[in-house]
Amino acid sequence: MSLDAVPKDMRNLRACLLCSLVKTFDQFEYEGCDNCDDHLHMKNNRDAVYVCTSSNFDGLISMMGPEDSWVAKWQRISKYLSLSSNGDNCQLS
Repeated sequence: MSLDAVPKDMRNLRACLLCSLVKTFDQFEYEGCDNCDDHLHMKNNRDAVYVCTSSNFDGLISMMGPEDSWVAKWQRISKYLSLSSNGDNCQLS
């Protein structure tokens, strides 16, 4: 896992609506979503960041090694950098 995925500040945090990865607004705008950017195209797209992320989330969990992590097993995630899946869909028009 790259340290780029870790939020650089605790203010202006947003969660991806597709995979729940949490980053700052600026990180989503400059780097996109590490899991979903092939589909959501948030990198360098401020409007997409507003549409595909939310500042309304409760708490954080983290995992370092998806293959060996009880967090990954509990959340049923193995390939994402994400924290959890919330089931929401983000659609760009």
